[in-house]
Amino acid sequence: MNGDFDSSDPKNIDAMAHVKALLGFIGDDPNREGLEETPQRVVKAFGEYFSGYQEDPAEHLKKTFEEVEGYDEVVLVSDIEVFSHCEHHMAPFVGKAHVAYIPNGKVVGLSKLARLVDGYAKRLQVQEKLTMQIANAIEDVLQPAGVAVIIQCQHFCMCYRGVRKPTAMTTTSKLSGAFLNNPSSRLELFQLIKDQKA
Repeated sequence: MNGDFDSSDPKNIDAMAHVKALLGFIGDDPNREGLEETPQRVVKAFGEYFSGYQEDPAEHLKKTFEEVEGYDEVVLVSDIEVFSHCEHHMAPFVGKAHVAYIPNGKVVGLSKLARLVDGYAKRLQVQEKLTMQIANAIEDVLQPAGVAVIIQCQHFCMCYRGVRKPTAMTTTSKLSGAFLNNPSSRLELFQLIKDQKA
């Protein structure tokens, strides 16, 4: 789905036909001027929305740095924007991720944590699974002394359909190692996140 869009690719032709059928299903005329190119636009957009299927997000963590003077305290990247889609309704959910780890001899480039979040978010998801995927990748690749992933999102499937609660926010978290077992590390993490928001 990545790269230049090829409207002659059989997979794209098939996908565009399905979008056209959906336009008719909802009661509009897929052949009217405003919708003529919509199937192609939607299929191209899906290539962006779901580009996480084309990569192994954990690969972003493979390049590490060890010349950090023995740094072994919290590394936190907060307020990473999350744009994903609920796998139940294919409706967007958006919000922020706070990703932290305590290095165990090596660190990773800070942008790689944001890329990790994007890689898993750009798939059909449930927030709970997204939280675990990010945490597990950091745990597996970096083997740090602790990992913390906290995600706070607004789910459009709750905002304008179903229960229609537009102000509801969903928070999920996964803590391991020192963040789970050491109250002072956990307190420091939450204080850092709170200070960032202040």
